[in-house]
Amino acid sequence: MPLSQNFINHVRIPENNDWVIFILLGCIFLYIFMMNVIEREANLRDFMLQKYFDASNNLPSWVITSCVTAVTLAVLISQYIPVVPKYIADLQIAGYQLNKFGYSLIAITFFYLTKSTLGFLFYQSIGDGKKWTIFYFTATKFYFILSFLLIILCVTHYYFPVDRSKIFLYYLFFFSFVFIFKVFFYLFHRNNILPEKWYYKFLYICTLQIAPLLLLWKLLFF
Repeated sequence: MPLSQNFINHVRIPENNDWVIFILLGCIFLYIFMMNVIEREANLRDFMLQKYFDASNNLPSWVITSCVTAVTLAVLISQYIPVVPKYIADLQIAGYQLNKFGYSLIAITFFYLTKSTLGFLFYQSIGDGKKWTIFYFTATKFYFILSFLLIILCVTHYYFPVDRSKIFLYYLFFFSFVFIFKVFFYLFHRNNILPEKWYYKFLYICTLQIAPLLLLWKLLFF
C-alpha cells in the first residue's frame, strides 16, 4: 500500500499544450497575410528597411503586429498569473468563464489600446499630430521583431524542459532590457518620432511608457 501511494504521488499528468501551437500558427499566418497582401509581397529585409514615405498600408500592419505581440505575450505570461480576479471570474458567458490566458489577453489588449489612445491624444494636444503616423510606423518595426522573439520564447517555454519557476527571473531581465532598448530606440531613431522639446519627451516616457506598464503589472500580478 505505501508503494502504491508513493507511485500515485509521483504520477505526472502531461500538459496538453495544443492550444499554444494553434495560437502561434495563427499568428504566423497573420504575418504571412500581412507580408503578402497588405505589404504587397514584401520580404523581411524590404519591410524592415522601408522608409515612411515609400510605405503603404501602415495602419493595418501596425494593427496586425500589435495583435500578434499582445497574443504571444499573453501566451507566455499567462502561466505566471497567480489567480484570475474574482470579479472577472464571476463574469460568465453561456456558462464559460475566463481562464488565465483569457484574462491576460484582455489585460494586455486594454494596456495597448489605452496607451495607443493616450499617445494619439498626446501628439494632438502638443500640436504634433502629423508625427503620430510616423511614430506607429516606426514602432511597428520594433514590435515586429519583438513578436518573433516572443514566439520563440513561447515554443521554448511550453515544449522544452525548462524550470518555469527559475526562468521567470530571466523573463524579467529580458523584458527590462527590451523596455530600456525601446526607450533609446524611440529617442534616437532617425525618424525623430518623439516630440522635439525635451520636456515633452520626458513627459511621454513617464506617462505613456512607464505608467501604463506599472498598471499592467498591477492588473496581472496583484
